[in-house]
Amino acid sequence: MIRVLLVDDDALTLELHRDYLARLDDFEAVAECTGARAAIDAVLERGDEIDLVLLDVTMPDGTGLDVLRHVRARGAAVDVIAITGVRDADVVRQMVSLGVAQYLVKPFTFAVFRERLEQYREFRRRAAEAAGAPTQAEIDALLGALRPATRVALPKGLSADTLARISDEVRERGPVSAAEAAARLGMSRVAARRYLEHLVTEGRAQRAARYGTRGRPESEYAWAQHPSLP
Repeated sequence: MIRVLLVDDDALTLELHRDYLARLDDFEAVAECTGARAAIDAVLERGDEIDLVLLDVTMPDGTGLDVLRHVRARGAAVDVIAITGVRDADVVRQMVSLGVAQYLVKPFTFAVFRERLEQYREFRRRAAEAAGAPTQAEIDALLGALRPATRVALPKGLSADTLARISDEVRERGPVSAAEAAARLGMSRVAARRYLEHLVTEGRAQRAARYGTRGRPESEYAWAQHPSLP
């Protein structure tokens, strides 16, 4: 298991990240902090129990940069993913220089969260396999594991955020019809069907007929067991 420390000054955000993490394989939340000082203490005192920190940047008693500077100065090599609403380029640069593995900007969907954590899990797997004297190819693969996958441009009129919401709906509630997805997500049935059909085209969802008591069968969409895209 990858043992995770959650750091955020907002209780609802902590609860959300805890719930997201519980839905992923191989991750376990082992501690939570609501401030920078508590995060520093947790890493320095329990470093052998923590593999990864999901770190907020803006907190009342300090910043994520403060946390990283303190723990790095004390030799802590714990991995860190920054999770924040801060979009300042200089902050991003400083966080990267202090060794963050990912920089995830709020708000985001569960699909985005899952993708980044799975990339990190793949990074750890490759790091373990490349122990010793890795080849150039192994080093390239190790570094590449943390890079977001290249996305194919979406068809005109489709947005990445809405596609992620539809994907979550199908994965978690499927099989669903276009009408059901539209009602839950607050969009038109026509728009929902366009996104669902795009998922089918990309191999990420499967369409089947749903037979009711009367009338024409309605299409329903389920998440593909082995989708062709992440």
